[in-house]
Amino acid sequence: MSRLLLLGPAREAAGVRSAEIDAASVGEVIALATVRFGKPFAEIVAISRVWVNGVEASPDQGVGPSDEIAVVPPVSGG
Repeated sequence: MSRLLLLGPAREAAGVRSAEIDAASVGEVIALATVRFGKPFAEIVAISRVWVNGVEASPDQGVGPSDEIAVVPPVSGG
């Protein structure tokens, strides 16, 4: 199972900092997490970037049991 790491608003929407999800691709991980965590999480994911092992990833990128998938919401500040 891959480890899904949730940061900032994604963590707040899901109610957890991380989750173990068994999927073959980034898109599958996000789809399963969206089902698990619901609409508030889906809204955050829609405006977030997804990284695998510290590198931005596409939905069709494969993932394995040793991969960390991070949902990185947009940040603002000044």
